[in-house]
Amino acid sequence: MERKDFLKNVAVGGSILLTSSMLFNACSKDEDLGNPNDPGGSSNTIDLTAAAYSALNTVGGYAYKGNIMVFRTGENTYLALSKICTHESCSVTYSHADGNVPCPCHGSKYTTAGVVINGPATANLKKYSVTKSGNMLTIS
Repeated sequence: MERKDFLKNVAVGGSILLTSSMLFNACSKDEDLGNPNDPGGSSNTIDLTAAAYSALNTVGGYAYKGNIMVFRTGENTYLALSKICTHESCSVTYSHADGNVPCPCHGSKYTTAGVVINGPATANLKKYSVTKSGNMLTIS
């Protein structure tokens, strides 16, 4: 091997080593969206009087709390699911009119229990329990 070829191979190999960690981190879905199994931090309570959660004061409304989507299904009923679609990690929404949880990216749909009813997603969303006390919701 000539010296010129050796130096070229060393330069290419070194570049690959230096950039590989950046490439792998760029492909990581958990870095931007968080872990779908983590309910969204140490404080898993929602104050219904806070402006950020005003949508939850109306039946059919939903809001995000960390990695969780909380939605109001009835006068005194709230449900909570992971907000991260199991197909491509997009944030799901809630359709009160249809009674399901669609993903706007690729058409996956889930029941309000988090069960896949339409792919391409194949795994269910994690479901959390919600309790209400006064104006506070607790997610666990």
